[in-house]
Amino acid sequence: MLIFNTQKDLISHLNSISNLDTSIGFVPTMGALHQGHLSLLKEALLKNSIVVTSIFVNPTQFNNPEDLAKYPRTLEKDVEKIKSISDKIIVYAPSVDDIYDGQTVSKHFDFDGLENQMEGKFRPGHFDGVGTIVKRLFEIVKPNFAYFGEKDFQQLQIIKKMVTKLEIPVTIIGCPIHREPNGLAMSSRNERLTREERKEAAIIFQILKQSQKLFKTKSATVVTEWVKKAFEKKPNFQLEYFQIADEDTLLPCIKKSKIKKYRAFIAVFVNKIRLIDTISLN
Repeated sequence: MLIFNTQKDLISHLNSISNLDTSIGFVPTMGALHQGHLSLLKEALLKNSIVVTSIFVNPTQFNNPEDLAKYPRTLEKDVEKIKSISDKIIVYAPSVDDIYDGQTVSKHFDFDGLENQMEGKFRPGHFDGVGTIVKRLFEIVKPNFAYFGEKDFQQLQIIKKMVTKLEIPVTIIGCPIHREPNGLAMSSRNERLTREERKEAAIIFQILKQSQKLFKTKSATVVTEWVKKAFEKKPNFQLEYFQIADEDTLLPCIKKSKIKKYRAFIAVFVNKIRLIDTISLN
């Protein structure tokens, strides 16, 4: 397996093995890989002659320094997990300086308002950081296809918007959420949960499924109030937000429309560990 720590070496290698018939599939990650990440790599392997994954904890998308400091970094374990799928996957594991060249700051992006909802509202500057790193990685890897999980659905929509607005020649593929046996959405942050917290966190998906059921006959306001009350009964959980939104615009659902697709979004703290999830309501 090839592991590159500098963009110069990675670009040189990709140039040496690429031709007009080559298709490059790319899976950007922040490491602490789980089955969700591995499923993205498997999908990329099915459709592309070359597969690249990046492992880089991007500092500019963290508005909370403590969260950045505690984010799991498990490069050796990650490489072993990637090898279990294929030893032909190329790993790019750069330093902050290699990516940012000594200037670790975000560029400002206009995502037509998608960045102002939910995650953007509660994590100022987050999507500028996401846009900055994803655009930079696309410039380095020059993939034909890039794969992202739907757990970060808002991020997925924002990256699609960026690619369209900036005319970046890459096709963005959204892939289904992978869940633990109890329904908890797989996340690198789950590694910070205790065994008991991980077990209890199944309630997040259970409440999402119930909201999906309720939304068939109730308004978004009624469902939202029900979710808030459900979490008030769970003292170990702090609900940051629950929002039912239009899948395309991410704007809150005020009045249901039969021609729109809706999705529920949630962010919950479990002992200061922030977990997000989402579910389609149609």
